[in-house]
Amino acid sequence: MKEVSFMQIKRTGSWFNLRNVTVLLLIIYFSIFLVYPIYKAFAGSLHDWNPLIDKYEFIGLDNFKNVLTSSAFWQSMKNTFVFAFFSVVFRLIIGLGLAMLLSSKLTRFKTFFQGLFYMPTITPLVAVSFVWMWMFDPQFGLINKVFNLDINWLKDSSWALPAIIIMTIWKDFGYATVIFLGGIMGLPEEVFEAADIDGATGWQKFVKVTLPLLKPTTLFVVITSLITYLQAYIQILIMTEGGPGTSTYVISYLIFDEAFVKYNFGAASAMAIILFVIIGILTVLMFKVTGERKVK
Repeated sequence: MKEVSFMQIKRTGSWFNLRNVTVLLLIIYFSIFLVYPIYKAFAGSLHDWNPLIDKYEFIGLDNFKNVLTSSAFWQSMKNTFVFAFFSVVFRLIIGLGLAMLLSSKLTRFKTFFQGLFYMPTITPLVAVSFVWMWMFDPQFGLINKVFNLDINWLKDSSWALPAIIIMTIWKDFGYATVIFLGGIMGLPEEVFEAADIDGATGWQKFVKVTLPLLKPTTLFVVITSLITYLQAYIQILIMTEGGPGTSTYVISYLIFDEAFVKYNFGAASAMAIILFVIIGILTVLMFKVTGERKVK
């Protein structure tokens, strides 16, 4: 059998066929699992769509009109942004504070604490939600017993959403801690040495040196966190099912309710498109920020 050299394979183009096949497979994959679902959601948003009775009638922008004039939609959007705002703010504060502590030369066992803080982040959200449901139990829960409270956390419309925010912050602060710690460790030492020579205090160095230099990292954490929290769903489903009433209805849960409870897939698709546009704007903003960082 005649041997074929590497150069002969390259000249015949066989070397490049593997790359072409790989690209083709990626195109097929993204077309099936990304492009087609987006197209189907957009097309569905223009139809009165109920797969249970095989109904699919074109109605134009009526779904968007109904959604944008629905009090349930605006209530869910309000809950979504309240949830996202407080989750992001406290994730940011706790993450940055712990990162500063871990970056201190006085801190021992840094690797241990990094792993400890990051562990909730990699713990399945379903398991965490069930554990916190028990912790928020008004009779046997750890929260009420430790802090000597008498709050029916998940059944009180005033406390249900704050309870979910508390759980979410606890689960996710480790992500911000790791990102901020990486940013802090990459800051130039000479800048801090110059600040020491100028007689700057620790607080002055933090406010006037560390925070400005961490601006790209902070923006990254804020934007990625917003994108995540605008799609929050699992903890809502498990812990409150949107209740009491609609006090914990967020946009993702409302989409689920419209589609798989009421079988109003058209309205659910319209909400999904609106959410997609919001997340798309934030994603473009993220790329713009990182792009400006690279240019500088």
